[in-house]
Amino acid sequence: MVTISIRYSGDLHCEAVHGPSQSRLQTDAPVDNQGKGEAFSPTDLVATALGTCMITIMAMAARKHGIELAGTSVSISKEMSADAPRRIARLASEIHIPLPESSAHRQVLEAAALGCPVHRSLHPDVEKPVKFVWAG
Repeated sequence: MVTISIRYSGDLHCEAVHGPSQSRLQTDAPVDNQGKGEAFSPTDLVATALGTCMITIMAMAARKHGIELAGTSVSISKEMSADAPRRIARLASEIHIPLPESSAHRQVLEAAALGCPVHRSLHPDVEKPVKFVWAG
């Protein structure tokens, strides 16, 4: 179990502290929802969690097969719903992998990304298309 402590500091800003490491991060409401956009919004962190989770689980699978994935990158486009209630409607991901498309481990790595815990935890109503770009 991990504990994350969150403190509201005013003006729609929060600070979160990761218990085990004491790492800190700040959030702000987005400009389109009363904030100043001075930091990640809570929904930005969901998108960040998805991207970092997919790449981390891919790296674990790669390590198991003796593959180096340094240089792999992911870009997430977050879209909020236009109707009420306000929610994340779509998280489109594009993962760039510095390996050839013909890699013998392509299927394993793509399955690892799609099987990450965050991807599996998101509500089914959230569209989450993933595009893999093999650039080796």
